[in-house]
Amino acid sequence: MKKEARQARIEQIINQESIATQEELMTKLKEVGIDVTQATLSRDIREMKIVKQPDSFGNPHYTIFKSGNQNELTRLQRMISSTVTEVTQIEFVNVIHTQPGYANVLAAIVDDVKLETVTGTLAGHDTIVLFSPGVDQATKLNQFINEYTTEL
Repeated sequence: MKKEARQARIEQIINQESIATQEELMTKLKEVGIDVTQATLSRDIREMKIVKQPDSFGNPHYTIFKSGNQNELTRLQRMISSTVTEVTQIEFVNVIHTQPGYANVLAAIVDDVKLETVTGTLAGHDTIVLFSPGVDQATKLNQFINEYTTEL
């Protein structure tokens, strides 16, 4: 099966069902006759910008990150404002705490914006670690994030 067809099917599945893990997604794909390896599925997830986001009950599920018509920087600012609870700078690293379930989505937006002050991101459930090329860039990033962080 061609990558485009497989990815279209993946998008259809995660739009129709609440899928929380790669294993669940692999099972659903197998049910429709698509056998993929874990490595291929991981690559598809990355290429398609699939992230986990909490549903209305707080349960994580896969969704495709799309910017829509919003400017990416504006989207980043809004997401920081609505989800970040704390940011701490440690040398060239910023540790960002978010509301539960929003770290992955925020990290995906940071990756898409391609800020000069960020060389890498790691995200968990409610924590993001942002690496900067140096202390000065980390300080600028910290100030940027704090500018849009509101007390929650």
